[in-house]
Amino acid sequence: MTKSSPSPARFEDPLTLFSRAGTKLHSLWLRAMYPFAAAGKNLSIHFTCRLSRKAAHQMRIGNSVIIRKDAWLNIPVEAGAAGVKIIIEDNCLIGARNLISARNLIHIERDVMMGTSVLIQDHHHAYEDVLVPIRDQGCTPGGRIRIEQGCWIGQGAAIVCNEGELVIGRNSVIASNALVTRSFPPNSVLVGNPARLARQFSPIKGAWVGGEAGRSVASGNGDERLSPWVQSRVAQ
Repeated sequence: MTKSSPSPARFEDPLTLFSRAGTKLHSLWLRAMYPFAAAGKNLSIHFTCRLSRKAAHQMRIGNSVIIRKDAWLNIPVEAGAAGVKIIIEDNCLIGARNLISARNLIHIERDVMMGTSVLIQDHHHAYEDVLVPIRDQGCTPGGRIRIEQGCWIGQGAAIVCNEGELVIGRNSVIASNALVTRSFPPNSVLVGNPARLARQFSPIKGAWVGGEAGRSVASGNGDERLSPWVQSRVAQ
């Protein structure tokens, strides 16, 4: 008669209960006391998350959002007119050490997942005046960013927009350490610095296409029937 293996412990280390409890209490405190434009239910915001109470009224957070350790939701002092600057919809995962910095608007649609150390920023830091220290020149006017539903953003990726609107189409994958500075269509796989379209799912062919076919879809110079979205969003 063989000896049955013990059932796995619910927690590997009982001391993690303190961290979990701290995160839960912190999430409840933020939802109750910070003046968010909206804050959904079942939030999990780690107690090390950096978030300004003064800027909370410019943030809208949906239901079941998870924000991991040492993440930073930032709205620069130079941000323009009042209004919501950061929107995180339902069921999103903001990874550890992520920085989301919005001067104008960063809109993350539902079911978006992010790895660690991701940067999403809709502005740059001004540097053009050589007679003024860069630290005193503030932010550029910047643009707007929208990450559509169901995207996955890998570790160390950066999405930066300094003008216009940058849109990542739904269900796209951004590889680790990729630098995205322009829009891409839905169902894309983006790699490299600067990011390029490595693969895209073609609804016409019912399959993933890549290589030269993928580049033609990205540029709009090939079979544009594969991605009508490109004509209105990518050519910016």
